[in-house]
Amino acid sequence: MSNASLVTTFFLTGLPHTPALGTTLFGLFLLIYVLTVLGNLLILLVIRVDSRLHTPMYYFLTNLSFIDMWFSTITVPKMLMALMSPSGGAISFHSCVAQLYSFHFLGSTECFLYTVMSYDRYLAISYPLRYSSMMSGRACAFLAAGTWLSGSLHSAVQTTLTFRLPYCGPNQIQHYFCDAPPILKLACADTLVNEMVIFVNIGVVASGCFLLIVLSYVSIVCSILRIRTSEGRHRAFQTCASHCIVVLCFFVPCVFIYLRPSSKDAADGVVAVFYTALTPVLNPAVYTLRNKEVKKALFKLKDKVERFQTE
Repeated sequence: MSNASLVTTFFLTGLPHTPALGTTLFGLFLLIYVLTVLGNLLILLVIRVDSRLHTPMYYFLTNLSFIDMWFSTITVPKMLMALMSPSGGAISFHSCVAQLYSFHFLGSTECFLYTVMSYDRYLAISYPLRYSSMMSGRACAFLAAGTWLSGSLHSAVQTTLTFRLPYCGPNQIQHYFCDAPPILKLACADTLVNEMVIFVNIGVVASGCFLLIVLSYVSIVCSILRIRTSEGRHRAFQTCASHCIVVLCFFVPCVFIYLRPSSKDAADGVVAVFYTALTPVLNPAVYTLRNKEVKKALFKLKDKVERFQTE
Protein backbone atom coordinates (compact mmCIF):
# COMPACT_ATOMS: atom_id res chain seq x y z
CA MET A 1 0.00 0.00 0.00
CA SER A 2 1.30 3.40 -0.86
CA ASN A 3 1.56 5.93 1.91
CA ALA A 4 2.49 8.59 -0.66
CA SER A 5 -1.08 8.80 -1.93
CA LEU A 6 -2.32 12.38 -2.20
CA VAL A 7 -5.92 11.34 -1.60
CA THR A 8 -6.75 11.37 2.11
CA THR A 9 -10.54 11.20 1.80
CA PHE A 10 -12.86 9.42 -0.60
CA PHE A 11 -16.50 10.28 -1.24
CA LEU A 12 -19.03 7.49 -1.76
CA THR A 13 -21.74 8.54 -4.17
CA GLY A 14 -24.18 6.05 -2.65
CA LEU A 15 -27.08 4.30 -4.34
CA PRO A 16 -28.31 5.96 -7.54
CA HIS A 17 -31.69 7.53 -6.74
CA THR A 18 -33.78 10.65 -7.21
CA PRO A 19 -33.79 13.15 -4.30
CA ALA A 20 -37.47 12.43 -3.65
CA LEU A 21 -36.67 8.79 -2.87
CA GLY A 22 -33.93 9.56 -0.34
CA THR A 23 -36.14 9.42 2.77
CA THR A 24 -38.00 6.34 1.57
CA LEU A 25 -34.79 4.45 0.84
CA PHE A 26 -33.36 5.49 4.20
CA GLY A 27 -36.39 4.13 6.05
CA LEU A 28 -36.41 0.92 3.99
CA PHE A 29 -32.75 0.08 4.48
CA LEU A 30 -32.82 1.10 8.14
CA LEU A 31 -35.65 -1.40 8.66
CA ILE A 32 -33.77 -4.08 6.72
CA TYR A 33 -30.62 -3.47 8.78
CA VAL A 34 -32.46 -3.62 12.12
CA LEU A 35 -34.20 -6.85 11.07
CA THR A 36 -30.85 -8.30 9.94
CA VAL A 37 -29.15 -7.63 13.26
CA LEU A 38 -32.10 -8.77 15.39
CA GLY A 39 -32.81 -11.84 13.24
CA ASN A 40 -29.23 -13.09 13.29
CA LEU A 41 -28.84 -12.32 17.00
CA LEU A 42 -31.99 -14.34 17.63
CA ILE A 43 -30.59 -17.32 15.72
CA LEU A 44 -27.34 -17.12 17.69
CA LEU A 45 -29.30 -16.99 20.96
CA VAL A 46 -31.67 -19.85 20.09
CA ILE A 47 -28.86 -22.16 19.00
CA ARG A 48 -26.86 -21.25 22.09
CA VAL A 49 -29.61 -22.02 24.64
CA ASP A 50 -31.18 -25.10 22.99
CA SER A 51 -28.97 -28.17 23.38
CA ARG A 52 -30.89 -30.01 20.64
CA LEU A 53 -29.41 -27.58 18.13
CA HIS A 54 -25.83 -28.29 19.14
CA THR A 55 -25.16 -30.18 15.91
CA PRO A 56 -22.72 -29.56 13.03
CA MET A 57 -25.38 -27.98 10.81
CA TYR A 58 -26.31 -25.40 13.43
CA TYR A 59 -22.68 -24.86 14.38
CA PHE A 60 -22.05 -23.68 10.82
CA LEU A 61 -25.29 -21.71 10.90
CA THR A 62 -24.03 -19.73 13.92
CA ASN A 63 -20.94 -18.85 11.91
CA LEU A 64 -23.16 -17.76 9.01
CA SER A 65 -25.38 -15.62 11.25
CA PHE A 66 -22.35 -13.95 12.83
CA ILE A 67 -20.90 -13.19 9.37
CA ASP A 68 -24.20 -11.86 8.02
CA MET A 69 -24.67 -9.53 10.97
CA TRP A 70 -21.25 -7.92 10.45
CA PHE A 71 -21.35 -8.16 6.64
CA SER A 72 -24.37 -5.89 6.67
CA THR A 73 -22.91 -3.67 9.40
CA ILE A 74 -19.80 -2.71 7.41
CA THR A 75 -21.83 -1.46 4.41
CA VAL A 76 -25.42 -0.50 5.25
CA PRO A 77 -24.77 2.16 7.96
CA LYS A 78 -22.49 4.08 5.57
CA MET A 79 -25.16 3.82 2.90
CA LEU A 80 -27.70 5.29 5.35
CA MET A 81 -25.35 8.17 6.15
CA ALA A 82 -24.96 8.95 2.44
CA LEU A 83 -28.75 8.89 1.99
CA MET A 84 -29.23 11.32 4.87
CA SER A 85 -26.64 13.91 3.84
CA PRO A 86 -24.31 14.55 0.88
CA SER A 87 -21.40 14.83 3.31
CA GLY A 88 -22.35 11.45 4.81
CA GLY A 89 -20.53 9.68 1.98
CA ALA A 90 -17.12 10.97 3.07
CA ILE A 91 -14.74 8.23 4.21
CA SER A 92 -11.06 8.53 5.08
CA PHE A 93 -8.44 6.67 3.07
CA HIS A 94 -7.59 4.30 5.93
CA SER A 95 -11.27 3.71 6.75
CA CYS A 96 -11.81 2.81 3.10
CA VAL A 97 -8.95 0.30 3.30
CA ALA A 98 -10.47 -1.21 6.44
CA GLN A 99 -13.94 -1.38 4.87
CA LEU A 100 -12.69 -3.07 1.69
CA TYR A 101 -10.66 -5.60 3.70
CA SER A 102 -13.58 -6.36 6.05
CA PHE A 103 -16.02 -6.63 3.15
CA HIS A 104 -13.94 -9.15 1.19
CA PHE A 105 -12.90 -10.97 4.36
CA LEU A 106 -16.49 -11.61 5.45
CA GLY A 107 -17.77 -12.10 1.89
CA SER A 108 -15.17 -14.71 0.92
CA THR A 109 -15.49 -16.42 4.31
CA GLU A 110 -19.24 -16.70 3.69
CA CYS A 111 -18.50 -18.12 0.25
CA PHE A 112 -16.27 -20.82 1.75
CA LEU A 113 -18.79 -21.44 4.53
CA TYR A 114 -21.61 -22.13 2.06
CA THR A 115 -19.33 -24.75 0.49
CA VAL A 116 -18.66 -26.37 3.86
CA MET A 117 -22.39 -26.32 4.69
CA SER A 118 -23.23 -28.10 1.43
CA TYR A 119 -20.55 -30.72 2.21
CA ASP A 120 -22.09 -31.15 5.67
CA ARG A 121 -25.54 -31.76 4.16
CA TYR A 122 -24.00 -34.22 1.70
CA LEU A 123 -22.47 -36.27 4.52
CA ALA A 124 -25.65 -36.09 6.63
CA ILE A 125 -27.87 -37.42 3.85
CA SER A 126 -25.47 -39.78 2.07
CA TYR A 127 -23.81 -41.30 5.16
CA PRO A 128 -26.33 -40.99 8.01
CA LEU A 129 -24.83 -43.82 10.08
CA ARG A 130 -21.27 -42.50 9.92
CA TYR A 131 -22.20 -38.81 9.96
CA SER A 132 -21.59 -38.25 13.68
CA SER A 133 -18.09 -39.68 13.56
CA MET A 134 -17.18 -37.96 10.27
CA MET A 135 -18.41 -34.52 11.42
CA SER A 136 -17.05 -34.57 14.96
CA GLY A 137 -16.63 -31.41 16.99
CA ARG A 138 -12.96 -31.33 16.06
CA ALA A 139 -13.73 -31.69 12.35
CA CYS A 140 -16.33 -28.90 12.51
CA ALA A 141 -13.91 -26.56 14.28
CA PHE A 142 -11.20 -27.35 11.71
CA LEU A 143 -13.52 -26.66 8.76
CA ALA A 144 -14.85 -23.43 10.30
CA ALA A 145 -11.34 -22.19 11.09
CA GLY A 146 -10.33 -23.02 7.53
CA THR A 147 -13.09 -20.83 6.10
CA TRP A 148 -12.09 -17.85 8.29
CA LEU A 149 -8.38 -18.23 7.50
CA SER A 150 -9.01 -18.63 3.76
CA GLY A 151 -11.26 -15.58 3.79
CA SER A 152 -8.61 -13.53 5.56
CA LEU A 153 -5.90 -14.48 3.04
CA HIS A 154 -8.19 -13.87 0.07
CA SER A 155 -9.14 -10.43 1.35
CA ALA A 156 -5.52 -9.51 2.06
CA VAL A 157 -4.70 -10.14 -1.62
CA GLN A 158 -7.62 -7.98 -2.80
CA THR A 159 -6.80 -5.13 -0.44
CA THR A 160 -3.08 -5.11 -1.15
CA LEU A 161 -3.57 -5.16 -4.93
CA THR A 162 -6.09 -2.32 -4.73
CA PHE A 163 -4.27 0.08 -2.42
CA ARG A 164 -0.69 -0.48 -3.55
CA LEU A 165 -1.47 1.90 -6.42
CA PRO A 166 -1.20 5.71 -6.08
CA TYR A 167 -4.41 7.75 -5.78
CA CYS A 168 -3.69 11.35 -6.59
CA GLY A 169 -6.66 12.79 -8.41
CA PRO A 170 -10.43 11.99 -8.46
CA ASN A 171 -11.80 10.77 -5.15
CA GLN A 172 -15.48 10.05 -5.87
CA ILE A 173 -16.21 6.32 -5.61
CA GLN A 174 -19.23 5.39 -7.71
CA HIS A 175 -20.61 3.04 -5.10
CA TYR A 176 -22.09 3.03 -1.59
CA PHE A 177 -19.10 1.24 -0.05
CA CYS A 178 -15.41 0.81 -0.82
CA ASP A 179 -14.98 -2.02 -3.30
CA ALA A 180 -12.08 -2.86 -5.60
CA PRO A 181 -13.58 -2.27 -9.10
CA PRO A 182 -14.81 1.33 -8.53
CA ILE A 183 -11.70 2.27 -6.51
CA LEU A 184 -9.29 1.04 -9.19
CA LYS A 185 -10.90 3.46 -11.64
CA LEU A 186 -9.51 6.33 -9.53
CA ALA A 187 -5.90 5.12 -9.52
CA CYS A 188 -3.19 7.29 -11.11
CA ALA A 189 -1.49 4.28 -12.72
CA ASP A 190 -2.17 1.43 -15.09
CA THR A 191 -4.58 -1.00 -13.39
CA LEU A 192 -4.75 -3.74 -16.03
CA VAL A 193 -2.54 -6.21 -14.16
CA ASN A 194 -4.36 -5.52 -10.87
CA GLU A 195 -7.76 -5.97 -12.49
CA MET A 196 -6.73 -9.23 -14.14
CA VAL A 197 -5.27 -10.69 -10.91
CA ILE A 198 -8.35 -9.64 -8.91
CA PHE A 199 -10.61 -11.06 -11.62
CA VAL A 200 -8.77 -14.39 -11.60
CA ASN A 201 -8.57 -14.46 -7.79
CA ILE A 202 -12.28 -13.85 -7.29
CA GLY A 203 -13.11 -16.06 -10.26
CA VAL A 204 -11.21 -19.04 -8.86
CA VAL A 205 -12.79 -18.63 -5.41
CA ALA A 206 -16.37 -18.01 -6.57
CA SER A 207 -16.45 -20.55 -9.41
CA GLY A 208 -14.54 -23.14 -7.37
CA CYS A 209 -16.89 -22.85 -4.39
CA PHE A 210 -19.97 -22.85 -6.60
CA LEU A 211 -18.76 -25.93 -8.50
CA LEU A 212 -18.17 -27.81 -5.24
CA ILE A 213 -21.63 -26.80 -4.00
CA VAL A 214 -23.24 -28.00 -7.24
CA LEU A 215 -21.36 -31.33 -7.02
CA SER A 216 -22.47 -31.73 -3.41
CA TYR A 217 -26.10 -31.16 -4.30
CA VAL A 218 -26.02 -33.44 -7.33
CA SER A 219 -24.76 -36.16 -5.00
CA ILE A 220 -27.40 -35.20 -2.42
CA VAL A 221 -30.21 -35.45 -4.99
CA CYS A 222 -28.97 -38.89 -6.04
CA SER A 223 -28.93 -39.99 -2.40
CA ILE A 224 -32.40 -38.53 -1.75
CA LEU A 225 -33.87 -40.40 -4.72
CA ARG A 226 -32.64 -43.64 -3.15
CA ILE A 227 -34.58 -42.98 0.06
CA ARG A 228 -37.51 -45.41 0.12
CA THR A 229 -40.11 -43.42 2.06
CA SER A 230 -41.75 -40.31 0.60
CA GLU A 231 -41.63 -38.68 4.04
CA GLY A 232 -37.87 -39.18 4.22
CA ARG A 233 -37.39 -37.75 0.74
CA HIS A 234 -39.57 -34.74 1.54
CA ARG A 235 -37.68 -34.02 4.76
CA ALA A 236 -34.31 -34.27 3.03
CA PHE A 237 -35.40 -31.98 0.19
CA GLN A 238 -36.80 -29.47 2.67
CA THR A 239 -33.54 -29.41 4.63
CA CYS A 240 -31.52 -28.63 1.50
CA ALA A 241 -33.97 -26.20 -0.10
CA SER A 242 -33.18 -23.48 2.44
CA HIS A 243 -29.48 -23.69 1.71
CA CYS A 244 -30.05 -23.61 -2.07
CA ILE A 245 -32.13 -20.43 -1.82
CA VAL A 246 -29.53 -18.43 0.10
CA VAL A 247 -26.65 -19.79 -2.01
CA LEU A 248 -28.30 -18.56 -5.22
CA CYS A 249 -29.09 -15.15 -3.68
CA PHE A 250 -25.44 -14.81 -2.69
CA PHE A 251 -23.60 -16.18 -5.73
CA VAL A 252 -25.67 -14.81 -8.63
CA PRO A 253 -25.11 -11.10 -7.74
CA CYS A 254 -21.40 -11.77 -7.07
CA VAL A 255 -20.96 -13.34 -10.49
CA PHE A 256 -22.83 -10.43 -12.11
CA ILE A 257 -20.55 -7.82 -10.51
CA TYR A 258 -17.11 -9.44 -10.47
CA LEU A 259 -17.07 -11.99 -13.28
CA ARG A 260 -18.37 -10.15 -16.30
CA PRO A 261 -16.22 -8.31 -18.84
CA SER A 262 -17.69 -4.82 -18.45
CA SER A 263 -18.89 -2.95 -15.40
CA LYS A 264 -21.67 -0.41 -15.09
CA ASP A 265 -21.47 1.51 -11.87
CA ALA A 266 -25.21 2.11 -11.37
CA ALA A 267 -26.06 -1.53 -12.07
CA ASP A 268 -23.32 -2.80 -9.75
CA GLY A 269 -24.57 -0.63 -6.89
CA VAL A 270 -28.13 -1.88 -7.22
CA VAL A 271 -27.14 -5.55 -7.62
CA ALA A 272 -24.73 -5.34 -4.64
CA VAL A 273 -27.75 -4.59 -2.43
CA PHE A 274 -28.80 -8.22 -2.84
CA TYR A 275 -25.80 -9.72 -1.05
CA THR A 276 -24.94 -6.82 1.29
CA ALA A 277 -28.45 -6.08 2.58
CA LEU A 278 -31.04 -8.59 1.37
CA THR A 279 -29.19 -11.92 1.75
CA PRO A 280 -28.18 -11.21 5.41
CA VAL A 281 -31.83 -10.48 6.30
CA LEU A 282 -33.07 -13.40 4.20
CA ASN A 283 -30.96 -16.02 5.98
CA PRO A 284 -32.73 -15.76 9.38
CA ALA A 285 -36.14 -15.90 7.69
CA VAL A 286 -35.26 -18.89 5.50
CA TYR A 287 -33.58 -20.88 8.27
CA THR A 288 -36.39 -20.25 10.78
CA LEU A 289 -39.59 -20.25 8.69
CA ARG A 290 -38.51 -23.37 6.75
CA ASN A 291 -36.93 -25.21 9.66
CA LYS A 292 -39.12 -27.09 12.16
CA GLU A 293 -36.32 -27.60 14.67
CA VAL A 294 -35.53 -23.88 14.86
CA LYS A 295 -39.22 -23.00 15.12
CA LYS A 296 -39.63 -25.43 18.01
CA ALA A 297 -36.58 -23.90 19.70
CA LEU A 298 -38.05 -20.41 19.22
CA PHE A 299 -41.35 -21.42 20.86
CA LYS A 300 -39.43 -23.06 23.67
CA LEU A 301 -37.42 -19.87 24.21
CA LYS A 302 -40.63 -17.82 24.10
CA ASP A 303 -42.19 -20.02 26.80
CA LYS A 304 -39.10 -19.64 28.98
CA VAL A 305 -39.24 -15.84 28.66
CA GLU A 306 -42.95 -15.79 29.51
CA ARG A 307 -42.43 -17.98 32.58
CA PHE A 308 -39.56 -15.76 33.70
CA GLN A 309 -41.76 -12.64 33.36
CA THR A 310 -44.59 -14.16 35.42
CA GLU A 311 -42.32 -15.21 38.29
